[in-house]
Amino acid sequence: MNLEEYFARTGYKGSTEKQDLETLTDIFQHHIRAVPFENLSIHCGEKITLELEHVYNKIVRRKRGGWCMENNQLLGWVLKGLGYDTSFLGAYVFNPHQNAYATLMTHLVVKVVIEGKAYIVDGGFGVSYQMWQPMELVSGKDQPQAPGIFRFTEKNGVWYLEKMRRKQYIPNQSFSNSDLLEKKECRKVYMFSLEPRTVEDFRFQCTYLQTSPDSLFTKKSICTLQTTDGFRALIGWTLTETTYNYKENMDLVEFVTLEDEEVEKTLKEKFNITLERKLVPINVKGSYTI
Repeated sequence: MNLEEYFARTGYKGSTEKQDLETLTDIFQHHIRAVPFENLSIHCGEKITLELEHVYNKIVRRKRGGWCMENNQLLGWVLKGLGYDTSFLGAYVFNPHQNAYATLMTHLVVKVVIEGKAYIVDGGFGVSYQMWQPMELVSGKDQPQAPGIFRFTEKNGVWYLEKMRRKQYIPNQSFSNSDLLEKKECRKVYMFSLEPRTVEDFRFQCTYLQTSPDSLFTKKSICTLQTTDGFRALIGWTLTETTYNYKENMDLVEFVTLEDEEVEKTLKEKFNITLERKLVPINVKGSYTI
């Protein structure tokens, strides 16, 4: 495993000497635009493991993506290797359909401290809730980014992330009431504490999320990738391409339903993913919004 090979994977050609916010942001943006957030292993008969070498081989050498425990673990390793002050935190994801935060800590994020300021770096959430820049860990401050306005709020040692989105224009009106569309303008994303975590703290969750019939990830095959002006997502057979702020305060959201034989080709063309095993797409309604 080496940093040069990782940077070749993401296309990053900038400085590796400075441990500043600008460099961190550049490295981070190259990652989220090259490495998909995806759970396809679950739906093509592969097991997801948390060993760093396995994650590295999957994402860097096999040019796959991964979920938060893979993407953010790899990002943390890269940043630590460059000399950044990094640590892992654990978060509880908000379920909009149950209007509640999960009771299981399933989301791993990276905290980076630069010149005494703490930032959250999260390259493993996907769709419109994927931050594009490291977020300063301050309570109550609007932090506008291309995807929308993100904000942390802290109460009694617990931190909450929420996002305000723009209006959406959906040309294909047959999808205007899709359960994949988030209807609220302000959406809770997850909550977390500043207690440092290790990858070991996620072993049970990693197994549970890929085996339990109650898990979102067994109910939906998901592959999402950030672009220079939005993101694309393949959820089951539904391909979504979103362009941020294509008109003043308006995002363009384009939907298309794929046939079985188009899925593999779309993964290659839109996400640069070639699977070694046959994917069985699935999209049980509920529990996931873009």
